[in-house]
Amino acid sequence: MIVNRLKAFGAFWYDFVVGDDWRVALGVVVALTATWGLARHGHPGVWWLVPVAVVVLLPLSIARTARATTPVTQDDEQPPTLGSDC
Repeated sequence: MIVNRLKAFGAFWYDFVVGDDWRVALGVVVALTATWGLARHGHPGVWWLVPVAVVVLLPLSIARTARATTPVTQDDEQPPTLGSDC
């Protein structure tokens, strides 16, 4: 019972963090790690690295998703009528 709850908890966080695009999650982790590493070694002004990563990663993710979807045609928009073969 506890194991099932732990699995569900882990599955929730995986889906929440990774979501639909693992590349964005990986990019954010890399940006956060780079920011932490640079700040730890005496570069205090690297706060801008994470927002820049998001500004770069978000359009790439949207473009990748847009390419993967098929366009809706006019035939797809009309609901089937009664008596028609579907």
